[in-house]
Amino acid sequence: MASTMNIVLYCPARLPVREYGGTERVVVWLARGLAERGHRVTVIALPGTKLPMATVIPIANKLALQDGGPDLTPLLPAGTDIVHAHSPLRRPPEGVPFVWTFHGNGAPGRVFTPNTIGLSADHAARHGLQMWVHNGLDPDEYRFSATKLPRDLFLGRLHTVKGWDWAVRGARLAGRPLVVAGGWRPSIRPGLRFVGQVGGEEKMQLLAESACLWVPAQWDEPFGLTTIEAMVSGTPVLGTRRGALPEVISPESGAMGSSVDELAALRPTLDALDPAAIRQHVLDHFTYRTMAARYEAIYSASIGRG
Repeated sequence: MASTMNIVLYCPARLPVREYGGTERVVVWLARGLAERGHRVTVIALPGTKLPMATVIPIANKLALQDGGPDLTPLLPAGTDIVHAHSPLRRPPEGVPFVWTFHGNGAPGRVFTPNTIGLSADHAARHGLQMWVHNGLDPDEYRFSATKLPRDLFLGRLHTVKGWDWAVRGARLAGRPLVVAGGWRPSIRPGLRFVGQVGGEEKMQLLAESACLWVPAQWDEPFGLTTIEAMVSGTPVLGTRRGALPEVISPESGAMGSSVDELAALRPTLDALDPAAIRQHVLDHFTYRTMAARYEAIYSASIGRG
């Protein structure tokens, strides 16, 4: 474990988020993991943020949301060792090492600075980044169930890039009832139940009781947080070989295919997987503690302690 550091995290949101927000939840988990490792953590976030594991410095909405991002230099506490942003900044903080995690997909040809961190090996390679850290979660915040209901789940934006239409077609071919949880109402089809956008306890229950999560992404997922949310609940994942998904989905926790027909054919094989082993895959590789340790190593190298 590295020597104690004064770490500043920046996230332009009110934390913790109540229902939605993958990046925002990752930042809270990271703050918790760093604090557990003995570091002094400060979080710069929107007013109303309350994090017991960190000192909170509020930043006004108009500053956080201005074009190009804010200048954090005037807000940094004395003795700051490193700043870790989770959203773009107008300029690097003065006199302090600085890294930022890029949580999205950039336009072709976009050039990133060497201090940019990706979310997976694939994400880093596609954007020319030298560093990456997988997201991690707190398994204690999720329900685990070894008993599943006889229906599958699609959870995400109802957009072509997320592959919700593949999930609907694939589940129908596999003879599986499907619950669709997303941002707008699709046309109702036989075997399809639409529940709208979900979060909090409703989301946790859906993840735990579903027999399979469909993630047939049609774009290169930077990471895919819902995959490990399902797995830690004991639910296998059926996805495409896009983006980070091959790094996250293992033979013990799910399967991957390249077409609707292939996914439908693979679906019955997931019923033989052990929910406890699926959860263990996350405990071994994708917890917030693992994430914090990997970021700690990057911080140490950035400030010359590595």
